[in-house]
Amino acid sequence: MGDLLWRHETGDDPIVAVAVHDGHEVRKEVAELLALSSAERRREEDPHTAGWTAVAPNRIVALRSRFEVDLNRPRDEAFYRTPDDAWGLKVWKEPPSDGLMKRSLEEHDAFYGFLRERLQEVERRWGKFIVLDLHSYNHRREGPDGPAADPAKNPQVNVGTGTMDRSRWGSLVDRFISDLSSFDFPGGRLDVRENVKFVGRAIPRFVHETFPQSGCAIAVEFKKFFMDEWSGKLDRELNTQIVSALRHTIPGLLETLRAT
Repeated sequence: MGDLLWRHETGDDPIVAVAVHDGHEVRKEVAELLALSSAERRREEDPHTAGWTAVAPNRIVALRSRFEVDLNRPRDEAFYRTPDDAWGLKVWKEPPSDGLMKRSLEEHDAFYGFLRERLQEVERRWGKFIVLDLHSYNHRREGPDGPAADPAKNPQVNVGTGTMDRSRWGSLVDRFISDLSSFDFPGGRLDVRENVKFVGRAIPRFVHETFPQSGCAIAVEFKKFFMDEWSGKLDRELNTQIVSALRHTIPGLLETLRAT
């Protein structure tokens, strides 16, 4: 297990793709205290989202599990203390020490310090930028043989915009939803809806509060229809097509950003 908390790549346009819940590694002291198996943790993480960041030349991928520290929650909620913080799961064999929690929250601080510096660099170069905050979400919580969640309340793609000034960035959101919905996806066009399941959390809020005039963060949550969320088995073709669908939105985002 390495010491890296995240990896990043720098590219030549104003779009930054971020995957903070793909990570699965944990520190030794965390691993020794966790009550959850690797498979149980992986079910609540966002596997394969790191690969989706390939749609943008600027990429940031977290390497640590959200069960060590959740980078998409505000600092005071970023460490899962109780089952209520973690979908009812018993995370710890025994209560974690203040020191363990402190070391996890230091990772949260380090990440947001890095994110601020990285986005400042993009802002200096391009003036305005877009962050694609990429996630996936579970929809079969009643077990591997249980029913899927109601599609009316669980779109294939939830676009979270609850932290942004839509009067400033609405044209970007509309273009993104339109282009993603129009992609010729296997089995039919994607069901893409705004703020049905999620509205966006700490990363988009940070972007919009720190860069109110220059930064637009779009939280993108794909339902885990592209994999079996219980076994972890991936449908490689659907996953490849998700990347293609996201890539399909990039020209329109850049065009609209220039006009915004």
